[in-house]
Amino acid sequence: MSIQITPAASDRMRAFLAKAPDAAGVRFAVKRMGCSGFGYVVDLADAVTEDDRVLEIDGIRVVVDPKSMPLVDGTLIDFQRQGLNASFVFHNPNATGECGCGESFTVS
Repeated sequence: MSIQITPAASDRMRAFLAKAPDAAGVRFAVKRMGCSGFGYVVDLADAVTEDDRVLEIDGIRVVVDPKSMPLVDGTLIDFQRQGLNASFVFHNPNATGECGCGESFTVS
């Protein structure tokens, strides 16, 4: 299992974690949503379950649930600002398509 985080994404995750010192890490997952089928979720992890995979990336604990693992393996997480907007951006080699707005993706 491999996930990479750019320095910009790492800085953003550290800022979230600094505001929530009791968090178990950053949860990276997918859920069914959007017009293409799956959407990414990046949130603080309240806890780590027995089935979760925990990756130490640049000193950040990234928690991935077992259902999301095959869908996000190999993903590069970036954080970008464009004008007034700021968001995580995902470069996922498993995605075979994305919706026009980039909010969801398809895996064949």
